[in-house]
Amino acid sequence: MRTRPQRILLIGGGHSHVEVLRRFALTPDPMVELALVSPEYSMCYSGMLPGLVAGHYSTRETHIDLAPLAMWAGARYLPDRVTGLDLYTRTARLGSGDREPFDIVSLDIGSTPEMGPPGASALALAVKPVSAFLAAWTQMQTEAVTGGVRHIAVVGGGAGGVEILLAMQHRLSTVMHADAPRFALITDQPTLLPSHAPVVRARFGRILVERGAVLHLSSAAMSVEPGSIVVTHGRRIAVDRIVWATSASAAPWLAESGLACDDKGFVRIDDNLRSTSHSFVFAAGDCASQLGHPRPKSGVFAVRQGPPLAANLRRAAHELPLSKYVPQGHALALISTGDKHAIASRGPFVVEGDWVWRWKDRIDRAFMAKYALPVAVPTATS
Repeated sequence: MRTRPQRILLIGGGHSHVEVLRRFALTPDPMVELALVSPEYSMCYSGMLPGLVAGHYSTRETHIDLAPLAMWAGARYLPDRVTGLDLYTRTARLGSGDREPFDIVSLDIGSTPEMGPPGASALALAVKPVSAFLAAWTQMQTEAVTGGVRHIAVVGGGAGGVEILLAMQHRLSTVMHADAPRFALITDQPTLLPSHAPVVRARFGRILVERGAVLHLSSAAMSVEPGSIVVTHGRRIAVDRIVWATSASAAPWLAESGLACDDKGFVRIDDNLRSTSHSFVFAAGDCASQLGHPRPKSGVFAVRQGPPLAANLRRAAHELPLSKYVPQGHALALISTGDKHAIASRGPFVVEGDWVWRWKDRIDRAFMAKYALPVAVPTATS
């Protein structure tokens, strides 16, 4: 029988953890002491990021403020970054130098694009962390309007790269019309959107070409230099700005802390969303890799992990049996095309139209509405 509340430390304010906070807010637990550590004051919902970049949404419409959400859940909010875990003393090392103790810890810190080529980390703009990307995007728009940016390249031919290119292009074309910068998409794959159906690849290829984007397929980024990116066979592509939207990479401190990780550094978890090496560690979202159920690093899967993660954290705190969670085999992909138009894809099922964007918009707004606080509290975004 527990004699004191269990300290549950949530590291990262990602899609799964905001749902954990919401569920503890709706059903408080006197035997749980919650704390959230995140260097970000708000979480941008990934499903609405392209719409924000394209100018269809405001920051307030797309962001969940973490401090008020934590307050609603009765959790302490620590605006700091975790740099490592001591799994023997059960403490988290913070960027400030402080240590935060826990009984149970949950990881939802997301991922960042793999920026291995020389010069990429210094000269290219990663799409994650989102806050840094959005700040740089604001500056890029100003520079484009004043003539300082004429050519923009996006590295990465998956849904994330294609969507962010079309969103940026739409926004700049709306403001600058024919004077908008020219775009290029660079990918090491022979096709766009390799995980999607051929008809989806063909439709997005057509849209990109119709809008003047230059496609560089089978062109692996080898290095980045001031004013250019070097791809396969030493070919140089002249650019003013580079946006990096390649496959995900894990935070090095996860493996360095002694957690069992896969060959890419993502935390190995079982069907309880629990670490395979440490029973008091849970993980969800992009930073985790569920054994036997490989899935793309996508916000849709992180959102689905929120409810079972909340349930199992509560069960672990009370020493109850955990519930198994098996992710869906295929997720519905709703990929926007910059304007208020989208393509829906799930396996062989594909539909397209303005109505698909409106459908996506309703889904996204319904998700955000769940996190509307029941009372007025100060927020960090405007």
